[in-house]
Amino acid sequence: MLFGHGDDFSNVMLQANFSSNVWYGADVELLKTHLFQKFASLTRYPEPDAASLKQQLASFYRISSENLLVTNGSITAFYLIAQTWAGARSTILIPSFAEYEDACTLYEHRIRYVSNEEPLLKLSLAGQTLCWICNPNNPDGRLWSRAEMVALLQAYPETFFVVDQAYVEFVESEGLIPADVQTYPNLLLVRSISKVHKIPGLRIGYLVASPEIIARLQSYLIPWSVNALALEAGKYVLQHPESFVLPLSKWHHDTAVLQAALAEFSGLDVFPTKTTFFLVRLKKGYAAELKRFLLDEYKILIRDASNFRGLDETYFRLSTQSPEANCHLLHALRAWFERT
Repeated sequence: MLFGHGDDFSNVMLQANFSSNVWYGADVELLKTHLFQKFASLTRYPEPDAASLKQQLASFYRISSENLLVTNGSITAFYLIAQTWAGARSTILIPSFAEYEDACTLYEHRIRYVSNEEPLLKLSLAGQTLCWICNPNNPDGRLWSRAEMVALLQAYPETFFVVDQAYVEFVESEGLIPADVQTYPNLLLVRSISKVHKIPGLRIGYLVASPEIIARLQSYLIPWSVNALALEAGKYVLQHPESFVLPLSKWHHDTAVLQAALAEFSGLDVFPTKTTFFLVRLKKGYAAELKRFLLDEYKILIRDASNFRGLDETYFRLSTQSPEANCHLLHALRAWFERT
């Protein structure tokens, strides 16, 4: 999907951006200064395999560098996986991130879709090569416990589980960790560096799996696929965690406050979440119309969620922003309902 993700009006000056699931409060000033100092790195080719960042990730998670593959954003990892298992049978839990389906379609997978409302442990995966799970899930904020995920890995040792953990930092409970790939050779974890550090424009993520899987994926990876500044940013955030402290409890509190306020609108259904983004449904009208109104009249951007398989034209997704921005959204929604 080339278009149709969040933050899709990059040329518009916004007052509030609820469309992209990124920690809005990250302070990137010190990182910016660091990258300016590393500008000379652009005069040379970057490492062909992101070796220095790979080694730092390995040390951070206490795993081998052979368990890691650094990619140009997590999306690249999904396409590499789909390419490596071209023609495979894939099960995708929906609604979820559309790029799993697009990657599998490109490489001619036989795709089966399963509603994520079905109990995870009742999934029937016999004969399925791959199972794609976003946890916590985008767009609805659903979260499966570590115990559920481990039970699934153990129940289907012949199925490879692609677990997208792009938003793992946005939940308070412990999920699967990179070291788990040493116990479960059928596990592939995909993570993002950009979400919690507010650097999605640098496109940097990584994949954790067994050395055998990493070697297979590596054979399809384009050399120099991660640029020099992205590598420097990745190393910087690992070395300076104190610069990127996420006040998760407060963000969850603000999310609960926002959801409660939204639930007061009779024209909205607000869905529960385990993280800081969530789905909302219009009881009348279409999300695309609301998105246009908010953008034109209030310079607020929301995520029209109608292009998530399993949802329709009435759904939109919000990622909680600052209390001031949340109030701005509530004011704008009152204006919308007054005129509709």
